[in-house]
Amino acid sequence: MIRCTKQQRPDIEIHYVTKKSFKGILEHNPYITKIHLIEKEVKEIIEDLKKENFDLVVDLHNNIRSLQIKRALGKPSASFKKLNFKKWLLVNFKINKMPATHIVDRYMQTVESLGIKNDTKGLDYFITSENEVNIASLPASHQKGYIGFVIGAKHFTKQLPTEKIISICKKTDRPIVLLGGKEDAERAELIKNAVGAAIYNACGKYNLNQSASLIKQATKIISHDTGLMHIAAAFKKEIISVWGNTVPAFGFTPYLPDARSKIVEVKNLSCRPCSKIGYDKCPKGHFKCMMLIDETEFI
Repeated sequence: MIRCTKQQRPDIEIHYVTKKSFKGILEHNPYITKIHLIEKEVKEIIEDLKKENFDLVVDLHNNIRSLQIKRALGKPSASFKKLNFKKWLLVNFKINKMPATHIVDRYMQTVESLGIKNDTKGLDYFITSENEVNIASLPASHQKGYIGFVIGAKHFTKQLPTEKIISICKKTDRPIVLLGGKEDAERAELIKNAVGAAIYNACGKYNLNQSASLIKQATKIISHDTGLMHIAAAFKKEIISVWGNTVPAFGFTPYLPDARSKIVEVKNLSCRPCSKIGYDKCPKGHFKCMMLIDETEFI
């Protein structure tokens, strides 16, 4: 949406409001004029935002924080429709009234009034040269190509169990780089020890942009429903995306994926989806949405 807006209306300045922790994702985007960072609360930046005298507020979050900004600025706005009632129907009654429209295309609807059209070129992700990981720094076994396996996710019910990941890795005949944050490092080490030299544990060793560089250089990506999955889509990678308690119907699948990409999920499970986000443990106790995943889908 940012790229399409700036390229089709170069006269427009695009300012972006986000939390300080997400600065690295956006600071090298050439289509953004200025980033306004929130440390803890929206009120920290309201006065600075008022000074900009914006013409339009595009609200892609549609939450309490963005509502505070819209009210404080008193400018015309276009807000993303979250369709919370339809998500509630799907989670609680398994009634699917969600549109067959990806969330990116729904985001694009917020700038239709500006005459902006989707250029269908997919997602952007920008990495500076200092964050590019030299593939020669990886073990020799991984320097001629590897599969990137994103083992983490924000919620437990969106992650394959460790033993399942180990089994999948053992069935794979190519080197694998395990990707994730510091919180995934210990689990990644268990996987490495169980599988052997085919595994390189990159979890917690690289920042987000460096992890993105490793994704960019991978031959294929296996990922849960996470941010790194969407970064892989930005680099037009072949992606095997794994879905547990959430479902593709929510609209968050890899956008414009490589033709070889596929979605792996347990279909026709009566308790799925149990949440639009995720839980710390399976509410039913059996975790069938991940335990019954077909491992042959990864080979």
